[in-house]
Amino acid sequence: MSSILIVEDDLKLAQLLQSYMEKYGYQAEAVREFDRVMETFQDIRPDLVLLDVNLPRYDGYYWCRQIRTVSTCPILFISARDGKMEQIMALENGADDYIAKPFDYEVVMAKIKSQLRRAYGSYAPSKRERIVECSGLVLYPERLELTLSGKTIDLSHKESLLMEILMESSSKVVSRDWLLDKLWDGEPLVDDNTLNVNITRIRKKLSELGIEEALETVRGAGYKLRPCWREEP
Repeated sequence: MSSILIVEDDLKLAQLLQSYMEKYGYQAEAVREFDRVMETFQDIRPDLVLLDVNLPRYDGYYWCRQIRTVSTCPILFISARDGKMEQIMALENGADDYIAKPFDYEVVMAKIKSQLRRAYGSYAPSKRERIVECSGLVLYPERLELTLSGKTIDLSHKESLLMEILMESSSKVVSRDWLLDKLWDGEPLVDDNTLNVNITRIRKKLSELGIEEALETVRGAGYKLRPCWREEP
């Protein structure tokens, strides 16, 4: 049974979410002390976190960063803030998805199910560690790490999935529709801007490895990773 931690200060909403999750067969726990979110997380060790932005003391972005120091479990933001910048901030701070309030409970459950399937179910990596290599650039999907010439950077779960697809299709154009389908399991309500945000983040991560202008936007078609960096000897 998958466990879910709900970090939501609206007690009525937290109870409704908890009831819905238990109805679907999940074990759900709601945080009660909002200055002890990490302690609760460590005690429960959930498979997924549902996290609000507006919280007492520290906001959800802060807690998302704290969780990411110890776990790569899926994190879904739920918030009444529906602006583009809020969604970008959530992704930049390590979230896997963002759901704006008011929301449909069935949509929330569909997104939870999709994230759990990707992280632990039929789409999850096998126990034997996989390595994806492209001209000296090496991706470790299970570790969420990308390396080049001895330098390593950390990736989020979505960044790792995106990088894997691009590396395996190196020098070939990958369509936006294909990426949306593979990264979000065909979910119909994913904002197209979410892909743009993740592409921007990948470019930034590649830049940290000294790789500039390798990820090309092919107008009207999609994206292409061009291995323009120097290969390992």
